[in-house]
Amino acid sequence: QVQLVESGGGLVQAGGSLRLSCAASGRIFSINHMGWYRQAPGKQRELVASIPSSHSGGASLYADSVKGRFTISRDNAKNTVYLQMGSLNLEDTAVYTCFLRDSERDYWGKGTLVTVSS
Repeated sequence: QVQLVESGGGLVQAGGSLRLSCAASGRIFSINHMGWYRQAPGKQRELVASIPSSHSGGASLYADSVKGRFTISRDNAKNTVYLQMGSLNLEDTAVYTCFLRDSERDYWGKGTLVTVSS
């Protein structure tokens, strides 16, 4: 089993920045992807960004809506993924949920609320 604990959500003014963190613990395979989904009220869940582990192939992926504003990174030694969010706007308001995907299944955090105010 894998446990994911998120932190860093909160209230921020439009144009501001916020950093989310997600720490994974438990039985973690060396080949995995970690990242973030978000869901705003009344909207479908959206993949925000994902990043492979150092043992995985591939590159980081971003939703078109956040490209150039958000940066995903990870500390493989700490099994922690970060989402640096900048130039936040009202449309970024959502519950952000961390995930870890390995060869067997997906694991999910509980989610953290990001609220962008005008």
